[in-house]
Amino acid sequence: MRQPIFVRPLAEDERKLIEARLRSSDAFVFRRSQILLASARLERVPSIASALSCDEQTVRNAIHAFNQHGVEALRAGSHRPHRLRTVLGEIDADIFKALLHRPPRDFGKKTSLWTLDLVAVVCVEQGWTAVRVSAETIRQTLKRLGINWKRAKHWITSPDPSYLIKKNARDRLIAWASQQSGWAIGFLDEVWWSRFALPRLHAWQSEDQPVHLEEQTWKKDDPDPKALACYGVLWQEGPSDDPARDEMWLRFVTGRPVSDITTQFLGWCCTQLQQQGKSAWLLIWDNASWHVSKQVRTWIREHNQRIKQENKGVRILPFFLPTKSPWLNPIEPKWVHGKRAVVEPHALLSAQQLAERVCAYFRCPHETHLTLAAA
Repeated sequence: MRQPIFVRPLAEDERKLIEARLRSSDAFVFRRSQILLASARLERVPSIASALSCDEQTVRNAIHAFNQHGVEALRAGSHRPHRLRTVLGEIDADIFKALLHRPPRDFGKKTSLWTLDLVAVVCVEQGWTAVRVSAETIRQTLKRLGINWKRAKHWITSPDPSYLIKKNARDRLIAWASQQSGWAIGFLDEVWWSRFALPRLHAWQSEDQPVHLEEQTWKKDDPDPKALACYGVLWQEGPSDDPARDEMWLRFVTGRPVSDITTQFLGWCCTQLQQQGKSAWLLIWDNASWHVSKQVRTWIREHNQRIKQENKGVRILPFFLPTKSPWLNPIEPKWVHGKRAVVEPHALLSAQQLAERVCAYFRCPHETHLTLAAA
């Protein structure tokens, strides 16, 4: 005859905690609290099961759990099948990591990307499992081993072989220049402001009045250009580890960016900086053809020589960013946010209206447009 089982004698704090759990909204916690208190009153398993309309094994499980783990038995455990641990329980996490960091083609597969099913196939072929397991088993095993299985992300990298060297040099120059009172740090770039292209954006809107961006079409009698080219400089102030980048200078262009207009813009910026009492400009920009051209390099060299001879003005120290690395120029996201801010959902802006909106957004005056010098 089977001996009746009961919970061990309850300590005073355990009894108070279990009685408090009788008010729990969790059905599991509420039922186990009832079982434990009934067993503490020396009620037998069949009578507890009958009174609570549950299986006798449920009552026994609750009593055994409390006798082994105490009040932790009031917390629900995992319902995951234990077989998932036994099938792949012997595999080391390093083996899985090494597997996923190798392309499937190394194992004779005709793809370069792993899938859960493909991992299961390779596990059998490598002798890690006796039989092929399901994709869910692989997913649970990866999760248990702390290996994240996520969708591949599009990643942009610079093809410049000297990327790290140039990036570190940029950071050192910025850190040094930020400590010099007479130096200005400016990130220069160009952008096109289209009157017709619509940016991707999010906007607050109600269900009955959703925001629609109406695509505009060009007409032959439209006297304005489809887009306006613009030079811009984003100025950095403060310490390099916590910089302030709030001030922008803009000059629109009649035509497109070319070397001659680039030198005009540089000269205009130097004049403005001189009026602010600056003596040097750390110019950070990309490798656009109108930046690296012989005409621009010659102009900067002659400009610096003239400043040195006259002992007045603003010298320019140009620094070229690594090839195809726009994330190193903080002015790039400024353009993106600006295009979203100036868009007109239901009408076509004129070139004048567009330029005024851009300047108003960046809080800078609308200067006369730069044009090519007459031949």
